Amino acid sequence: MPQRVEIFDSTLRDGAQAEGISFSVEDKLKIVKALDELGISYIEAGNPGSNPKDIEFFEKMRTMPLKNARLTAFGSTRRRDTTVENDKNVQSLVSAFTPAVAIFGKSWDFHVTEIIKTTLEENLKMVKETLAYFKKLGKEVIFDAEHFFDGYSSNPEYAFKVLEAAVEGGADCLVLCDTNGACFPSTVFELVRKVKETFKVKVGIHAHNDCGMAVANSILAVEAGAEHVQGTYIGFGERCGNANLSTIIPNLQLKKGIHCIPEDRMSSLTFTARKLAEIANISLNKRDPYVGSSAFAHKGGMHIDGVCKASASFEHIDPELVGNKRRFLMSEVSGRNTILEKIREINPSINKESAETQAIIQKLKELEHEGYQFEGAESSFELIIRKQLGKYKPFFELEKFKLMTEQPDRGSQSASALIKIKVDGVSEITAAEGDGPVHALDRALRKALEVFYPELSHVHLTDFKVRVIDSRSATAAKVRVLIESTDGETSWTTVGVSRDIIEASWIALVDSIEYKLLKELEKKIKVYI
Repeated sequence: MPQRVEIFDSTLRDGAQAEGISFSVEDKLKIVKALDELGISYIEAGNPGSNPKDIEFFEKMRTMPLKNARLTAFGSTRRRDTTVENDKNVQSLVSAFTPAVAIFGKSWDFHVTEIIKTTLEENLKMVKETLAYFKKLGKEVIFDAEHFFDGYSSNPEYAFKVLEAAVEGGADCLVLCDTNGACFPSTVFELVRKVKETFKVKVGIHAHNDCGMAVANSILAVEAGAEHVQGTYIGFGERCGNANLSTIIPNLQLKKGIHCIPEDRMSSLTFTARKLAEIANISLNKRDPYVGSSAFAHKGGMHIDGVCKASASFEHIDPELVGNKRRFLMSEVSGRNTILEKIREINPSINKESAETQAIIQKLKELEHEGYQFEGAESSFELIIRKQLGKYKPFFELEKFKLMTEQPDRGSQSASALIKIKVDGVSEITAAEGDGPVHALDRALRKALEVFYPELSHVHLTDFKVRVIDSRSATAAKVRVLIESTDGETSWTTVGVSRDIIEASWIALVDSIEYKLLKELEKKIKVYI
């Protein structure tokens, strides 16, 4: 196995091909900065000639120096029956002025004859001539052998001829692409090892996740000798996505001792995952290994007891190594120790027999009887603990609010909210429109509070769930509302319960804002100390 592996991120190109993903130029610049700060080796930034947005992006990147990563333009070999000098795609890659280029070419005979409609011999020339052209220009050339594993299965001799043509053209790295995501780890291992034995250049892997094995295939490729791994940082991409680099990096670096990024950046893995999810306007998968919010979440009482005594009993690594944190979920199976651990985060002097502990447990039972559930809303539970311990002071006071909805619903901005709040004796009244009453109320509240707390301008809701608790009561049933919020760096969830959905939403909304303000206050106190 290699001692070091190059990490090649394709979020801006392969990731942008995922359903529901659309990056602005500013989004792309932010992603480049985040990945560069993490210490990623290569950032593939798309095809500079494919659209005006990418042209603008590459122009802006010329004045944006990178500390760790090499910006890489992506494109295909020259077209059939033309020259590299006359191929617009090739020339657009030249105009990007990137130090590296990633060139993809066909390695499956079926694609050569049936998709790009040329001869097998012409395809070999296309590969060799295109790579040789960029080498003469002084570029680092990465060759992506598209559909390599399918190509080898169909015609192994020709698939290797394509790699040979790439090496003759000057390829610095041969990347074997499981473009259809259909390969099994054992096959990847065997072929990567065979390619390594045949060619004296770096070998890489580019795995898709259509069979759920992209990470495993990438790890096995490295064990077979690959020194270059491609993927997208949080795994999204076309169809089922690409190999998830936020999983691959810690697997290789922490488990295998293979260097991927600077050691001092490992603790930024979770932060970077959340940042990229925020920029992409998606929710980070809670169950993602290492960086997901559930990656170190414990619910069973025996598990929690074990973790408290020796964390390694139920955790494969210390969550702080990747910038994540341990969570004890509040539920009927979590036990008294879970509650005590939460209390001790606020007041370490309290023990299991303290009167405060008994009072908080009693309050929890009362709230659960009303329909509250804190398993996914630890932020609301922390506020309850603070209130019971006398460590809570409201950041604002509601004087009144009024909601108006338009019926029939005529689409966007169908509701408006008027709200009056008071902060330290000073009143503020404002109004806002929204897509429904809760959205309007959320916008009006934050708009009023931003006058006093500007940090709330970065906060917005990312999820809103409503659960009917006692459906037998029909329209008079209690509802539980869960609200997930983010400031772009961290996420938190709060809960509210009522027979009035607006009131339940208001309770969860207030908790969300108060929790954010509380954490901001704690940051300021730490800085002052």
